[in-house]
Amino acid sequence: MNRYIESESSQHVMKLVQMGGDVKVVSGKLFYVEFQVSEQLEVAYVYHLNKHNKFFLERTKPYPIPVREFDSADAICDIIKIDVEQFKNAANSHHLEKFIDINSEFHNMILTFEDLFLYYNVDHATFERIQQDIDDIHKRINDAKESASRVYFGKEPDYLEDK
Repeated sequence: MNRYIESESSQHVMKLVQMGGDVKVVSGKLFYVEFQVSEQLEVAYVYHLNKHNKFFLERTKPYPIPVREFDSADAICDIIKIDVEQFKNAANSHHLEKFIDINSEFHNMILTFEDLFLYYNVDHATFERIQQDIDDIHKRINDAKESASRVYFGKEPDYLEDK
């Protein structure tokens, strides 16, 4: 690893440590960071520098979710900081465990759907019914947003539409 990458790596690792993260450098290009948000909640991430010199970030705990690609380690630190703030806020909710359970169910559903598609010849009507169910869930989520009180204002939501 060249000195520039080594220096940049140590800078963003230090930022994450200062934010309270426990950082493990698996190699010069692969990083694992954990935050103990509350007694019951740990948030963890893995990110790596790919061959295009972009950083790919994934949250691994409390449930796995790919975040996206970033141009710099500083951008990774910024998004992790916001994400940890959001989970610290969410840790105060009486519904946190249910939220995590539902997210895990969504993740398992994606894996199950992939198995269905890759292992079976599924008819068109089944795909249509599944799509309708997904549309219904999107509507239910947007309806819930309209009737709920916003609790985090550090950034705008990435996927919820403002209507």
